[in-house]
Amino acid sequence: MEKEVIHNRMPEEKSLNFIEEIIEQDLSSGKYERILTRFPPEPNGYLHIGHAKSICLNFGLARKYNGRTNLRFDDTNPVTEDVEYVESIKEDIRWLGFTWSNEYYSSDYFDELYLFAVKLINKGLAYVDDSPSEKIAADKGTPTEPGKENEYRNRSVEENLRLFEDMKNGKYKDGEKVLRAKIDMAHINMLMRDPIMYRIKHAHHHRTGDKWCIYPMYDFAHGQSDSIEHITHSICTLEFVPHRQLYDWFIEKLEIFPSRQYEFARLNMTYTVMSKRRLLQLVNEKFVSGWDDPRMPTLSGFRRKGYTPSSIRTFCDKIGVAKRDNLIDISLLEFCIREELNETAVRVMAVLNPVKLIIDNYDENITEELTTENLPNDPGNIRTITFSKELWIEKEDFMEVPVKKWFRLAPGQMVRLKSAYIVRCESFTKDEEGNLTEIHCTYIPESRSHNDTSNLKVKGTIHWVNAKTAATAEVRLYQRLFTVENPAAEEGDFKSFINPDSLTIIKNAFIEPHLQHAEKGAHFQFIRNGYFCIDKDSKPGALVFNRTVTLKEGFKPKSD
Repeated sequence: MEKEVIHNRMPEEKSLNFIEEIIEQDLSSGKYERILTRFPPEPNGYLHIGHAKSICLNFGLARKYNGRTNLRFDDTNPVTEDVEYVESIKEDIRWLGFTWSNEYYSSDYFDELYLFAVKLINKGLAYVDDSPSEKIAADKGTPTEPGKENEYRNRSVEENLRLFEDMKNGKYKDGEKVLRAKIDMAHINMLMRDPIMYRIKHAHHHRTGDKWCIYPMYDFAHGQSDSIEHITHSICTLEFVPHRQLYDWFIEKLEIFPSRQYEFARLNMTYTVMSKRRLLQLVNEKFVSGWDDPRMPTLSGFRRKGYTPSSIRTFCDKIGVAKRDNLIDISLLEFCIREELNETAVRVMAVLNPVKLIIDNYDENITEELTTENLPNDPGNIRTITFSKELWIEKEDFMEVPVKKWFRLAPGQMVRLKSAYIVRCESFTKDEEGNLTEIHCTYIPESRSHNDTSNLKVKGTIHWVNAKTAATAEVRLYQRLFTVENPAAEEGDFKSFINPDSLTIIKNAFIEPHLQHAEKGAHFQFIRNGYFCIDKDSKPGALVFNRTVTLKEGFKPKSD
């Protein structure tokens, strides 16, 4: 698959995409007074980032041209669908910032679709076929060879009407009969070779219960549902290009409102998979904790990870609407949330890999109050932090034998503690295994931030947390779920490319004490560590933070 390079910089004036050009022409010509789009998900899983592109497109077009958008659930397969998915889809659309004009279900039209099928039978354009599925597939031929007509194709209208009604009334078992459109078994488009319109499924439906035991196929239900609702622009992804001919055929033969189908490139993104079937495998086989696991490309997963609706809308706007499939680098999505949180996330100090720093010449009975900024671009937005003799700092901020241009702590080397004092490393201790246990420093009293009279210049600044007042939290560091750019395109089982380091859990990180009162979903920049949000697993006294994104691109794919 060809990878398209997406630049972060947006043009000052955006040109119209090809669908906008069509809509503007339709409105200016008077073809439509008002456009009506629809978002038609099947409730058999949670929405993913690819659906976000479709949502933003359909709802965005209606918003731009003063039209409306229907939400219609394509609930024609009772075996795989569930109310849980229906509710999650509605929650995700609302979260993205959109409101639908009407909420419909394909099952709302089951009676009308049945009558449409009867109409086609009466026109001699549909017939009941007793063939097993294997024979139906074999008789369709190949792209280079025509299909074969069977004996059931020439049943009389009366016999087809009777058999179809018997199908509806539950006389036959699953798979015993199907209703097919009578088009052309030699058609160049394989989908036009007498496609199946109805199949028998004795399954309980989440809305219609046990009223029906026959259910329409997607290709029969979709276009007709669009027509019933008077959808003007039925927008779908490129894999439905071959279906457009059948979409138009049904509408033409039924002589109903002529909805039109338009196709755009679906969103394919690096280091993930978009197939609901594959995502369901990840959930069912416990590779992730659920549909909302922050490593999943689902909207609920991104929401839990700390992504905002506006960052996802910005991402969808940047990738645009194309007529050719492409592979979008996930780093563009990370760029969008990083840019937003850089402006909005409160800066706080948290130590993820702690070691004790002891200031030998600081009075152990003193706890000093200092001020630090919440946002770098808002100097008046400050908070109070406490400082005392013992602090927690990151182990990575100390090096026993410093390399060239090492500007953090090392024996005899000075560094500034953020919003506090300059300290000099005097000594350090290790345990029997050689692990660093304590760092001893002295501080320069005249070097207090905002009132520094020491005239000392240091090149390094590190963050810290007061050991006397620090709270603890669990911190979950997420990496990309797969080690290869396009796992679905690789040979073998896509699950063999799962990143074993996609989640690192730190049980006892030290954080500023005021964070204990932060609300779930709140966003923070842990200074020098990344952007984080509070997870839904958090409880009073047991905070859990998820890393939304690093401060800069830091993922390194596994080398061969």
